[in-house]
Order: sequence, then structure tokens, then C-alpha cells
Amino acid sequence: MATLVTFHAHPDDESIATGGVMAKAAAEGHRVVLVIATKGEHGEVAEGVLLPDEALWQRRVEETQRAAEILGVSRVEFLGYVDSGMMGTPENDKPGSFWLADLDEAAKRLAAILDEEGADALTVYDDNGSYGHPDHIQVHRVGTRAAELAGTPRVYEATINRDHLKRIFTFAMESGIELPGDIDPNGFEELGVSEELITTTVDVSAYLDVKRRAMAAHASQIGETSFFLAMPPDAFAASFGWEWFIRRGAPPGTTETALL
Repeated sequence: MATLVTFHAHPDDESIATGGVMAKAAAEGHRVVLVIATKGEHGEVAEGVLLPDEALWQRRVEETQRAAEILGVSRVEFLGYVDSGMMGTPENDKPGSFWLADLDEAAKRLAAILDEEGADALTVYDDNGSYGHPDHIQVHRVGTRAAELAGTPRVYEATINRDHLKRIFTFAMESGIELPGDIDPNGFEELGVSEELITTTVDVSAYLDVKRRAMAAHASQIGETSFFLAMPPDAFAASFGWEWFIRRGAPPGTTETALL
């Protein structure tokens, strides 16, 4: 049995980015540990979702625990930082924000967990955090430094396959499928990486139902009518049936199909 530690910025990131590999690893008998930098304090939430006097972070912690149970996670830890908001917002500069965290201090917090677990593999994000979110970028920086401190042998940068995304939306547009108004296919250059940089493509199609249920557990952020969950089954499979990674230190041309 191996141990996979997945490091994420906010509650729900784990289900969207690595829910498939987490569920797959757990189903295969491996230990899966989820570490989240913040409690998602500054996420958007629709009016009426929260109970009176309920803070968003409280709801998101509860949602994380439910999603973790669905995915087969053995341990959930929060590093104790505060959600930094989107890039360029005032939340970036608030005391305690993950974006302002001292790199080595934060890395030591994560490294302690990696050491305690004897982690065989760690997932972080690519160096742009997949789409430029400050907390996602910081996950990359803190996670890679923590792996160095702990001597974690395999580090995978979760990313978005930009070329796959372009193919999906090109097909949708050519087929006359209506896309949400805020999706701009011309803006995909800011997302993820091009296909040739990806070293590891994991087929998680067998775990799509688990992944979808984990995403739905984060109901304050991903409602049943959201773009993700409102997709027809075939579109959901095309979008989430694979998860992509860059293994740090892998030689050019590496084409792995598993993390463990």
C-alpha cells in the first residue's frame, strides 16, 4: 500500500482537479490524505444557502468532510491559512492570507504531514496554479518546497490539458451546443498547459460517479444547476474522464497513466 497526499487551495478544488485519482487510489487500497491550505472563506455563495449566523468557512469544512468520505480519503487536514480571494483583490493583502504566507513556514507545515504519512506521492498545481489564482500558485510554491524538505519521491503538478479543452469546446460550438455566456474559448491560453508538457494522463472514467458526487457535496459552491453538474453525462465524461499531471523531474516524452 502506498500513500498519496493531495494538496489543494480551497474546499472543492480536490474534487474538481484530483477527485478521480483520489477515488482510484483509495479503491485500489492505497491511503489517501487531503491537505487544504485554506477554508475558502472568500468564496461566492448564493443568498439563502447559509444558515443564520453560519460562516461560509464552517459550511465548506463540513462539505469537505462529506466529499472526502465519498472519495475514500483517510485523513483531512487544513493548514490554517485564509483564502486570498482572486488575483488583484483586497483579500490578497489581508493578514493570514495564504498568498502572503512565508514560503518556508508554510512548507514546513505541509512537510510535517508528508513526513508523518511517509508520503510516496504528492499532488500540487502547475506553476500558474492552472488558471492564475493566487492561492493555487502558492500551492505550487509551498507544495514543491515541502516535498524537498520531506524528501517526497514523486511530485505531480495537477493541470488542465488546454488542447483537450479546446477540442471539447470546438466540437460543442460546431454541434450547435449553447455554451454559458462567460466562457470564452479564446481565453483558454490562460488555462493549464499545452498537451506536450503533460507527462501523466490518468483515465478516471470508472470513477466519474464518485467524482460527481464529491463535487456535488460542495453544494455551497457547486449547485446542481451549475455548469459542471448540469452537463449531460457524455459531456461530463468528456470533461472529467481524465486527469492530467506534470511529474516533476520526469524526462521529456514521459507518458504515464498512473500516479502510484
